[in-house]
Amino acid sequence: MTKDELLLALRKEIEGYNKIIATEKGDWIVKGFIDIYKKIYTISVDTKVVSKVIELLLIPAFEQFAKANDLILELPPQQNFYPDLTFISRKTGEKFAVDIKSTFKDSNNKIKKMTLGAFTGYFRNRDSTKNTKYPYNEYSCHLVLGILYSKNELGTNEKIFYSIDELNSIESVIKDFQFFVQPKYKIASSSPGSGNTKNIGSTDDIYKLLNGEGVFSTLGEEVYDDYWMYYLTNDMAKALEIKRPYTNLKSYLDYKQRGMNILQKHQEEIKNMTEEDEIQTESESDD
Repeated sequence: MTKDELLLALRKEIEGYNKIIATEKGDWIVKGFIDIYKKIYTISVDTKVVSKVIELLLIPAFEQFAKANDLILELPPQQNFYPDLTFISRKTGEKFAVDIKSTFKDSNNKIKKMTLGAFTGYFRNRDSTKNTKYPYNEYSCHLVLGILYSKNELGTNEKIFYSIDELNSIESVIKDFQFFVQPKYKIASSSPGSGNTKNIGSTDDIYKLLNGEGVFSTLGEEVYDDYWMYYLTNDMAKALEIKRPYTNLKSYLDYKQRGMNILQKHQEEIKNMTEEDEIQTESESDD
């Protein structure tokens, strides 16, 4: 299976996922947590909690998907490791990274912004195994399996608990699920997820998310990689005691053009440098 075949297969696969996590009315099938005394405590609408529970509900489906497509499914060895799902082709050994991301929709065709993983660490040192199942470079593609949902405006009362007999009267905290699968670079934005975080942000437009039309979708994955591998937050720049080289795509273009203009003026000198010239330059810089 190639990365393009995997993308198409996953898009086909998620068409049935509403039946796994939602009722016919579109409400989430999860009502809360139950203890050994059969008391039900309503679930929080916190996105991290919701995301993890949805992921747990779907893992058996991911395993069936892997078997049906001659793939091996591997889960991360511990929390906060990249990616959420590693699919490996049994025939070729090719690896595919799939991250599960979820967030809620508002009434203006927007979402609460998602983050798409770190732009430091394994993303920059692509041969590293720190906080990643396999080195970033070993994956043929990096996909996002996204889940969008609406909050139930009726809400729930987290101060009380329910009995099993009251199960049907408990309101689901979320509903109206939409699934999508897109290459990560196609839904990325050119700014971090929030504030001074070191995570790549996503587009917040639902149409662009579903159709993979973020700012890098036409620029390509190479531009996305280069932009984020050298992006600096305010704190990162201060730590290095330098000015931030760029903060958005326009200033990134200016930064790259300045560098190319300078190099072009000296391209013949650089081409004519001998190995000894470069070694000498390196030794001087070490001093």
